[in-house]
Amino acid sequence: MSEESDAKGPRRRREGTRGRRTGESRLAQLPWSEVRNAYPPMRLLSDDQVEAIHLSSLRILEELGIELMSAEARARLRAAGADVDEASGLVRLDRGLVEQALATAPGEFTLTPRNRAHRVRIGGDALVFGLVAGPPNIHDLERGRRAGNYRDYCDFVRLAQYFNVIHVLGNQVCAPVELPANSRHLDTYRANLLYSDRAFHCSAIGAGRALDGVRMMAIARGIGLDEIGREPGVMTIISVNSPRRFDEAMADGLVAMASHGQPVVITPFTLMGAMAPVTLAAALAQQNAEALFGVVLAQTVRPGTPVMYGAFTSNVDLRSGAPAFGTPENAKANVACGQLARRYRLPYRTSNASASNAADAQGAYETQMSLWGAVLGGGNLIYHAAGWQEGGLTASFEKFVLDVEMLQMMVEFLKPLRVDAAELGFEAIARVPTGGHFFGDPHTIERYEQAFYRPLVSDWQNYESWAAAGSLDATRRGTAVWKRALAEYEAPPLDPSVREALDAYVAERRARIGDGEP
Repeated sequence: MSEESDAKGPRRRREGTRGRRTGESRLAQLPWSEVRNAYPPMRLLSDDQVEAIHLSSLRILEELGIELMSAEARARLRAAGADVDEASGLVRLDRGLVEQALATAPGEFTLTPRNRAHRVRIGGDALVFGLVAGPPNIHDLERGRRAGNYRDYCDFVRLAQYFNVIHVLGNQVCAPVELPANSRHLDTYRANLLYSDRAFHCSAIGAGRALDGVRMMAIARGIGLDEIGREPGVMTIISVNSPRRFDEAMADGLVAMASHGQPVVITPFTLMGAMAPVTLAAALAQQNAEALFGVVLAQTVRPGTPVMYGAFTSNVDLRSGAPAFGTPENAKANVACGQLARRYRLPYRTSNASASNAADAQGAYETQMSLWGAVLGGGNLIYHAAGWQEGGLTASFEKFVLDVEMLQMMVEFLKPLRVDAAELGFEAIARVPTGGHFFGDPHTIERYEQAFYRPLVSDWQNYESWAAAGSLDATRRGTAVWKRALAEYEAPPLDPSVREALDAYVAERRARIGDGEP
């Protein structure tokens, strides 16, 4: 992929904002920070209910089993003591294997990208936001809906780098369909490393794509595979084909990632009424069994492999079969799954989703419902945190901006309140006469710059001023924000020798893939 084709579009002029207020010429945004959710997670289930779901999951694993389509993975589990039926591919795990695996899985881990200042801790009370991943389509208000392509892919990576509230990149914000399907992952990994210095998720559709991500991050960091095995730099999502199936490519990708000590996020996709039973309790039991199965496989490959408890439970419209997101059931599942993850002392991945076909009011309220469920549930990684539209079929530039606003507001909300003499402001109250105002009081002036959250998109003008400025709603204001962010973006520094090494790796691997190597 040539640099000329990488850089199509608005000219990239300068570096994104690094602080909250670095000058009026830049978009105002929050600084990069480690986000913490110091508040106690919500408890939707009683301890007895959590245990009932756990015991039902163990019955699923012991009596029904999970279909595992990878011969290599089946062999590993058989050697560990699992009951494997080669004719059907079903693998049954006893509860002893499950407990043994949980005992070696770490409760938290750190992802280290090429810029160590952007390391992220995952687990405990840490909260990490990820870019939308996986949609085949792209949309913005000026160019409309279109197939994923490399130019838009790179622009989304630039936006993720520009906005400090996005901590990690997902696995392909869109598929660049103009590039060969068997090697386009090399181009997207390269874009991740050139235009961003964040950690990213690599594809686990087979061992080859997973290992390419590990190796390219190691090259970008100037280290070998042994060192990146001790200090991970990429992770992957292992999508379970619910109900109760791990396909061959996903299983082999999991084995490859775990073999190199890279985190794996086991994520069943359980839509109640379709890929899971219609009741939330049953769906949670099935999802829990599938997640535990992935944990066992990862720990069998390499004890101590970082693993996340992933959950994506929502429902369908039973009248049409269409998936629904951001529903009350989805929010309840986000909270309940957090309780299950904590029961196993595992970091928790959840998602921020909406079924709306546009960046509109439906998209906003469904996203808020999903986001609150994820935060109240104690999520550590909120995947698809910005840009998800159309039930995951489209990545939207305007929705990305609206989501960034929501994420920044959540970060501000999660900051603990201070109550001390300065904050109580008794002297200020005493200075201002009854019926007066605090605009000019020193207590206010001292805090003028940092007192309140400064919005990215919200317009607080009166109606007349808003109308005179064009009567733009939040979605259309979002267009101006993403275009301005791209204009202000500047790629993070990268040593030319590292770039040359990455280009050489991509060229070599592309040739080998063309010769038939996976």
